[in-house]
Amino acid sequence: MTIDFRPQGVCSQQMHVELDENHVITKVEVLGGCSGNLQAVSRLVEGLRAEEAIGKIKGIRCGFKPTSCPDQLARGIEKALQKKTKH
Repeated sequence: MTIDFRPQGVCSQQMHVELDENHVITKVEVLGGCSGNLQAVSRLVEGLRAEEAIGKIKGIRCGFKPTSCPDQLARGIEKALQKKTKH
């Protein structure tokens, strides 16, 4: 399953996530944002089940913003999984 989305309220501009049939994250690419931090987040969530990654990074804030790039990543994955289960 491939997930592409535009995060909201953060510096990154586009996120691309690939999941296998067991919802394991196999690849994460982020355009824009803090390169080093996003490379680290990407590497840390790769190999995790999507649901586990969501639980670890959803709700993280960036400074005074109500969200962050990791939070947006979690929300994007979560939204895609919810859409998939509705179909």
